[in-house]
Amino acid sequence: MKEKKGLFQRFLDLVERVGNKLPDPFILFIGLAVLMIIISAIFNMFNASVVHPGTGEELVVKNLLSGEGVQFILTSMLDNFTGFAPLGLVLAMMLGIGLAEKVGLLDYTIRKTILNSPPFLVTYSVVFIGMLGNLASDAAVVLIPPLAAMVFYKLGRHPLAGLSAGFAGAGAGFTANIFIAGTDALLSGISTEAAAILDDSITVTPLDNWYFNIVSVFVLTIVGGLITSKFIEPRLGKYKGDAVELDEEDTEELPNAGKGFRNAVIAGLLYIAAIVVVIFLPNSPLTNEDGGIVPSPFLDGIVPIILILFVIIGVAFGITVGKIKSGKDVSDYMAESMKDMASYIVLVFAIAQFVAYFNWSNLGTWVAVNGADFLKDIEFTGMGLIIGYIIFTALMNFLITSGSAKWALEAPVFVPMFMQLGYNPAFTQVAYRVADSSTNIITPLFPYMVIILAFMKRYDKNASIGTYISLMLPYSLGFLAVWIILILIFYFTGIPFGPGIYPHM
Repeated sequence: MKEKKGLFQRFLDLVERVGNKLPDPFILFIGLAVLMIIISAIFNMFNASVVHPGTGEELVVKNLLSGEGVQFILTSMLDNFTGFAPLGLVLAMMLGIGLAEKVGLLDYTIRKTILNSPPFLVTYSVVFIGMLGNLASDAAVVLIPPLAAMVFYKLGRHPLAGLSAGFAGAGAGFTANIFIAGTDALLSGISTEAAAILDDSITVTPLDNWYFNIVSVFVLTIVGGLITSKFIEPRLGKYKGDAVELDEEDTEELPNAGKGFRNAVIAGLLYIAAIVVVIFLPNSPLTNEDGGIVPSPFLDGIVPIILILFVIIGVAFGITVGKIKSGKDVSDYMAESMKDMASYIVLVFAIAQFVAYFNWSNLGTWVAVNGADFLKDIEFTGMGLIIGYIIFTALMNFLITSGSAKWALEAPVFVPMFMQLGYNPAFTQVAYRVADSSTNIITPLFPYMVIILAFMKRYDKNASIGTYISLMLPYSLGFLAVWIILILIFYFTGIPFGPGIYPHM
């Protein structure tokens, strides 16, 4: 007789069925672009209009099926794609980060940090490195959990606890980092595009959530460590299975890797020191007219500055370990990293059209102004609204797992709407990031769930989706709750979320 499933398991089955029926993100945004064309025609038919809050100009919702609209669709398609702000930011960042990853620097750094941690700090080190690992993008989700499981096993602790802690840091803590990562460039670019619906003078930079992200790393490291030791390990009990050791190729180390890491650190520090010296020069080209850095050319040029940093440390490491022997090797590794971005580039083409149609038709302004007026009318405009939005996005993660795709979908609606209520686009972006990141690890549609389940079966052949969810749910709920509290602390104490960035504009 088939065992009857519990309510929660049936809920997960429903989510999986619904989510599996959603098309690929590229097709989804093509469909949304087509839907936008149809909606614009309907709104135009009923003479829908809105008064722009900034200029006082009455904006009529324009018909994308009109002669003018068809001309816009055809003549703007390439400009929409090439001019989409996140595209250049992300690709530029990945040139540097991808080089450092391909030569083995990021892999070596992650391995050594975890393997050399003192036993009493291993749990916290795993969560900490998991979050920092998002510099290597999705590679961290695949690399860190199995390494953490191996370390726990060698220490006589349950390997699934290590696997869970590593996955929680790399998956649920994905948006947190003490460094500026590709995620910062990607999301800030989309936020800038969305803010332009109301005010094209507003720019959200990759640094605008930096202070919050730094604090998040240390707070979530403690939370993740406590969840592991107080909830996960007691639940798992003593490990009695037969572990399957990592393959030799998984633990193989490059020759002179230690020396390469040292040279990379030295080169990186010299570069940072040079930047600092330039900043403090009289009439520095990196500061503003008053000698400050908020705002400044330094912040405006932070992506190229970080790109150069990763190129320098990647080249220093690569030359030392013998993976870079000529300039051609550098370009080849960068080209390899661009191959990994192919699916993102394809997705951006569709997203860029959807956002452009949303803006040109004035539907974005119409939704933002009327949505904000509705929220004001029902007096739902304070932090309750922000918390409600966080929970909404966390639930949306069960249907759309791509962080960039989901933000491209939400930003054109919520960024202008919250701007109408006085909220800084960078603050709205923070609310989005914590919601999206924290529930990554419990949605059945997360592409790396299958990989983590495979790792689990190396230590427990009976591990299943129930095992996975039961281990990851405490981290997901814990991270989300703590992040909401952290946002409230920043909000009510006036701590900036980034350089010069506060909740209200």
